[in-house]
Amino acid sequence: MKRLVLLALMLVLAAGCSGKEQSTAGDGVENTYTKISQEEAREMMAGDDGCILVDVRRQDEYDSGHIPGAICIPNKSIADSQPEELPDLDQVILIYCRSGNRSKQAAEKLCRIGYTNLYEFGGILDWTGEIVTEET
Repeated sequence: MKRLVLLALMLVLAAGCSGKEQSTAGDGVENTYTKISQEEAREMMAGDDGCILVDVRRQDEYDSGHIPGAICIPNKSIADSQPEELPDLDQVILIYCRSGNRSKQAAEKLCRIGYTNLYEFGGILDWTGEIVTEET
């Protein structure tokens, strides 16, 4: 009995550490996005693989300070169709917001639209790298 409880606990912990979040697309296909650490996001940004960095905060929040190279697509503007700024459903997209709540919501919505390479890394509040403002 003790072994069974231990095995069940190990399975629950392993499932919780996968980093994959699931969302069903409108066509019934199950897409996923990946929750990554800020360090993993920094490494992906440093690579020259053409990933897109998306800040899903409001425009005024973005203007007050954002990660260099990020584009602003507010979470509230993402509905059930592709944002024009993201024409490629297979593009690698890194998503962040202020604290991690809106970036998770945006990743879920983009999954449902059909995007396949989404990486959500939380909020700018925890970002230790460079931040630029519209004034700089």
